Amino acid sequence: MRGYLVAAGLALLFVLAAFAGCTSSTAPAYSVDSSGVLSVTCPQVTANETVLVTNSTYTLSRYVIDTPTGNVVTYLSYPEKPKAVLVYIPGAGEKVSGHAERMLQFARAGYAFMFVDIRGRGGETAGSAFSPQEDYAKFKANNQNDWPEFYETVCDISSARALLAEKFGVPVYAVGGSNGGRYAAVAAGVDKNFAGYIGISTADWGIKEAVLAQGGSGDVLRFAESLEPGTYLPKIAPRPVWMYHNATDPIIPYAQGEALYAAAGEPKTFTEFNGEHGINGDVDNKIIAHLTQIYGTQA
Repeated sequence: MRGYLVAAGLALLFVLAAFAGCTSSTAPAYSVDSSGVLSVTCPQVTANETVLVTNSTYTLSRYVIDTPTGNVVTYLSYPEKPKAVLVYIPGAGEKVSGHAERMLQFARAGYAFMFVDIRGRGGETAGSAFSPQEDYAKFKANNQNDWPEFYETVCDISSARALLAEKFGVPVYAVGGSNGGRYAAVAAGVDKNFAGYIGISTADWGIKEAVLAQGGSGDVLRFAESLEPGTYLPKIAPRPVWMYHNATDPIIPYAQGEALYAAAGEPKTFTEFNGEHGINGDVDNKIIAHLTQIYGTQA
């Protein structure tokens, strides 16, 4: 069940394909190839870190990324010398306050954890709720000064990786739950400098499937493909893909998670967890155990 894919929106997406004209650019800041694979040249960004808590265990800060199209608010926790960093993209309705204990737990285990309040979630970062039809209109206009917001978000995630890699000098993983797992998968496929991808309770959007069902082809299909995690999972290898899903997930069925996982190359693992939908304590423990196999225990 993909209840949050609005049929009317997808219908409008197809209508736009039928009536919008074609434009091109010889040197775009983003491009999408004939297979629907997004490439980006991200803008230069800066960051402003405000420390909220610091003690012998960890530092917790409000870490704001300043981009040319607005500030992206994140929260970052880290021990003195992290062994790796997790850039976490939340699902709908997740608040940073619900991750306070998680951020402490990962710091205790020796890992930095960043919660990214992506554009359009209704939080501290400005933006519009995800709209395939509005992003498609921008895609067709091909104005390199006015990107589809989805592509801007991919660059935000990639920029976070670059900033944290420079700050800590350790591997950075793209992580996401539910809808956030979709954004994280695309970012990990686009940005080859991510150490790997961790997806929780996630699957394809179903946009490509809906466009095909309506007879869509050409630019609209290429655009739809550029949004789907399944387009990018094969491109993450040989970096690892770890996915976690509950067998009775009431929001994104287990079979849809398995279908996305099947697109990934090796090395990869698909693990069932206890719970319902989204990241929880059992997932945390499983991720930390997996990381420990690579980086060892905290000294």
